[in-house]
Amino acid sequence: MIGISDIEAAAGLIAGHVVRTPTVESPGLSALLGVPVTAKLEVLQRTGSFKARGATAKLLSLSEADRAAGVVAVSGGNHAISVAVMSEALGVKATVVMAKSAPARAVEIAEAAGATVRLTDTMDDAFALMSRLQADGLTMVHPFDDPVVVAGQGTVGLELADDASAEITDVLVSIGGGALISGVAAALHARRPGVRIWGVETVGAQAMSEALAAGGPKAVQLSSIVSTLSAPTVSRITYDHVTDLVSEVLVVSDAEAVQGTLDLANHAKVWAEPAAGCLVPAARRVLERVGGDARLGLVLCGGNATTADVMSWAERFNLR
Repeated sequence: MIGISDIEAAAGLIAGHVVRTPTVESPGLSALLGVPVTAKLEVLQRTGSFKARGATAKLLSLSEADRAAGVVAVSGGNHAISVAVMSEALGVKATVVMAKSAPARAVEIAEAAGATVRLTDTMDDAFALMSRLQADGLTMVHPFDDPVVVAGQGTVGLELADDASAEITDVLVSIGGGALISGVAAALHARRPGVRIWGVETVGAQAMSEALAAGGPKAVQLSSIVSTLSAPTVSRITYDHVTDLVSEVLVVSDAEAVQGTLDLANHAKVWAEPAAGCLVPAARRVLERVGGDARLGLVLCGGNATTADVMSWAERFNLR
């Protein structure tokens, strides 16, 4: 299990390389949901998502030999962007593997940063290729099966705990492979004990909820449009953290996640991707469970969807 000392060490390691993103009370979301809402704006993070934190922590922790070998990462989009951009900044050669369903913008950014991009038919194929490239000598920067990466992502929770001016009772965090919620939950457990943590997935990207039902990590079938949450399995480390520290994992539809993205733009004045938009419908379910005296924290994990992507999804689901 990751402890607060691990997260504090990661915070010191990545300081100066990533942004201490704003933690703000949101009048718009508070009016929309009917309770006080504080937002952690990782949409303003370097590379456009929280993933820069874990990637930077891992890259800076590598030995000279491991860095010289070059790194390889697998991703639904945001981890690839972060590994590519931060590797370029730190002088490390990077290869990133993504499924063809990954956002085209993620491929463009990774290539522009000098990374070698390998595309596969599915996420299962992407993970398999990453393993082969690691066996060939590249150093793996795993998106969620690494305690250093989890500690790096936990710096989001550390900042939220330290910077939120309002009392918070419930914090919602999106789940792909689970590194973000694992690190955030560990940080809040230490800094703000008593705060409930809620995970959110989308239908067709339910690796954590299926793992919880099965009693451990298992391979799942992926069908969600939300590629940045589409991990084919969670890891033992993230499963253990969620089991111990998270109240419940909620699952919302793709349409609800896209509507949440529109709500964030219209009410919070924040541009986010559906991986963050899914928190808005989930927040309503949390309020049904805990009542109207709750004070919510939403970790808006990333904003790397293009306007064209969101408008296309909105049209598909007949949303506005």
